[in-house]
Amino acid sequence: MFRIRRQAITPLLFFLLLLLILLPAAGQIPRQRFRGPGPPSPPLSSEWHPGEFTFVRIVYDSPHSPYNYGFGGAWRVDYPEADQHFIKGIHEWAGTNLRVSTGPLQLRATDQRLFDYPLAYIVEPGHMELSEEEAASLREYLLRGGFLFLDDFHGEPEWQRAQGQLKMIFPEYEPKDLPLTHPIFHSYFELDGVIQVPGVAALIQGQTYEKGGVTPHYMGVEDRNGRLMIFMTRNCDLGDAWEWINDPRYPVQYGVVAYKVGMNVVTYAMSH
Repeated sequence: MFRIRRQAITPLLFFLLLLLILLPAAGQIPRQRFRGPGPPSPPLSSEWHPGEFTFVRIVYDSPHSPYNYGFGGAWRVDYPEADQHFIKGIHEWAGTNLRVSTGPLQLRATDQRLFDYPLAYIVEPGHMELSEEEAASLREYLLRGGFLFLDDFHGEPEWQRAQGQLKMIFPEYEPKDLPLTHPIFHSYFELDGVIQVPGVAALIQGQTYEKGGVTPHYMGVEDRNGRLMIFMTRNCDLGDAWEWINDPRYPVQYGVVAYKVGMNVVTYAMSH
């Protein structure tokens, strides 16, 4: 079983405090437009290793999504900066003994290599259109101990689409809001609230929500024995926070939350 030991978090807290010092204007300019990509992430260590943990992003089809134009598909939203920056965070700042692969991986749900990795990330599930074969493969992956992390979907239409995709995988289980007493909120950091992490599309409008998704939800799907198999940040956009973490236009307080939630999900998925 994959294991990760909980250690002191001083390196990460030091980095976050440094951000608070260096970026005093962050969060004060939500209406300023985000033109072009943010500053590039500092390079990862030149000493590459495969690691115990690899950030895996699921590739899927989204033929009816506007993200097909300009992005190449909804699965590519925030890619590759979000993946690289998140890897950088847990690799350099998290203070764990977890060996992290310095390169993210993108896999189809039907790729047998998926079963080598305990956690996979799905962005924009409100635009995802799984085939029956892909849904069956994800079901097998989860039943064999895998874990899915769904992020960046907003409002009722995208929630309905995401629910439909989950029903293809697990028609017998219902997604539900997770209580803050759930172990995933205490697996590395102590999380005591459901915070809405906004994307830049919301910040441009001077708000934290988009597409009518006012209320944030941290949700999950459990099996009949109570094992959490899927975690979802609904009406939130952690991927944007990871992508823009080192840009002074993105409010640092939301970046902190995004990294804390992400680190907890990684820790939980690798230890349960």
